[in-house]
Amino acid sequence: MNDHRRGKLRNPTTVRLLGGFQKFAQTVVRTSGHPMAFTMALGIILIWLLSGPFFHFGNTWLLVIDTVGNLITFLMIFLIRNAQNRESEAIQLKLDELIRATNAAHNSLLDIEELSEEDLEKIKGRFERLARTAREGSDVHTGAFP
Repeated sequence: MNDHRRGKLRNPTTVRLLGGFQKFAQTVVRTSGHPMAFTMALGIILIWLLSGPFFHFGNTWLLVIDTVGNLITFLMIFLIRNAQNRESEAIQLKLDELIRATNAAHNSLLDIEELSEEDLEKIKGRFERLARTAREGSDVHTGAFP
């Protein structure tokens, strides 16, 4: 992992806490994406709906589901974002390794995600021109490529 991306973590307590959080976040995200989690959520909503007459469909009854739903949504945003950040970083590192290991690849593309929008647009324009030139040299519609 690049030091300029994450910063150096030297404190063992911080490293241990972050490692524990990572494991917790991965477990929650994987579990929440399971079909049983969806079934459980539907079950909770069904129980809440069936409890409505007992609480006379009052404000407290509405407040319970609203509060629980908001709290779960708020916390899940951070957990899912953490998982997305980790997956994105892992994919980027894998792509960097593929670029580095491929002789014909441009090593200047390593760490490209750190460039400014202007620089990314310039590179994108170059690759669009390369793609256009390659398409002109082949028959894209019939599948015949040089």
